[in-house]
Amino acid sequence: MAHNISDECINCGACDDSCPVNAISEAGSKRTIAADTCIDCGACVDTCPVSAISPA
Repeated sequence: MAHNISDECINCGACDDSCPVNAISEAGSKRTIAADTCIDCGACVDTCPVSAISPA
C-alpha cells in the first residue's frame, strides 16, 4: 500500500530524490505519490522536513 502525502506538504521536493521508483511527482501545490508505482519502502518519510508523509 502506498504512502500518503498530507496537506502539510510545502512542495519543497525533498522527497523526490529519495524514491527509488520515482513514484513522487508534483501535483498543484504539493507532491503526490502514485499508488500503483510506490513499493512502500518508506524512504520518503525520513526526508520530508515537515513530516507530511505517512503510511497509508
